Amino acid sequence: MPEPKFFARAIALVALAPALVLSGCAASTITPASSPSPSSPASSLDNCGVIVPIAAPPERVITIKSTSTAMLLALGLQDRIIGTAFQDGPVPAKWADAAADIPVLADKVPSQEVVLDANPDFIYAGWESNFSADGAGDRADLAALGIRTYVSAAACKEAGYQPRQLTFDDIDHEIGEIATLFGADDSALLAAQHATLASIDKDQRGLTALWFSSGSDIPFVGAGIGAPQLILDTIGVHNIAADVKDTWSSYNWESVIAANPDVIVIVNASWSTTEKKIGVLESNPATAKLDAVKNRRYLIVPFAAGEAGVLTVDAAADLAAQLRKLDLG
Repeated sequence: MPEPKFFARAIALVALAPALVLSGCAASTITPASSPSPSSPASSLDNCGVIVPIAAPPERVITIKSTSTAMLLALGLQDRIIGTAFQDGPVPAKWADAAADIPVLADKVPSQEVVLDANPDFIYAGWESNFSADGAGDRADLAALGIRTYVSAAACKEAGYQPRQLTFDDIDHEIGEIATLFGADDSALLAAQHATLASIDKDQRGLTALWFSSGSDIPFVGAGIGAPQLILDTIGVHNIAADVKDTWSSYNWESVIAANPDVIVIVNASWSTTEKKIGVLESNPATAKLDAVKNRRYLIVPFAAGEAGVLTVDAAADLAAQLRKLDLG
């Protein structure tokens, strides 16, 4: 049963609703931040069109999606996390010990009841859709209760905020914003990210790839502006869906068959495993004839590593290593 603090916050949220409707919430949460003078530090940052105050560092954080959890673990901020939700897979081994005692609040997006009962002062989410009346709560309503929120910047869908094409500079920018909000030192993390990136040798053979996320009748693929495209560019492989201007997108098997990719990147998730997707490819008479399928030229990437964040550069390095080991005839 929820504790009294949940009911107090829930009542406050209901009481605030008329005022938030009357004000439109624009002045406090949606209006872009004014540029600070060069001599004064910024007092807020603009995150997907929502103003996030830079105040005392958060102490009680809920992370939603693996990308946000990984970011805080990479910055050594695991002691700030009071609970995780909607995690896309196991924590990478290098952070497993640090994350071992962090409670899991929900397998999917947590409800407002779960969120308020945990009494957070900050919620860091991987997708904008995690914040809704049916999910963790509307960002404006949470702000009115003193709970700051942040969405992984690369996942912004608001016009003018989504990167036209994701770069590692965009990921560095998110690292910097989170470090600023938490008063953390990001220099070691950035140095490690850049060193790993510099160690990756691009393949020079002009190979092509399908980034296969899920689907049977209609494939859902890594498209041309998000993390899958960035990773494939980094390892020197052409994405057959590069002309689709989205992060991930529905595609069609006819285009895949026409492209006959040299390799297929398979996204491994607990709800859509590598084995399941290989079964889809090998049981369909049309896709079974693809060179990559006949020769089992598969590269495997964990689901969470295919979303923009601190796991992206490691995913690129790992796929580059897998590619070197493939027998391409």
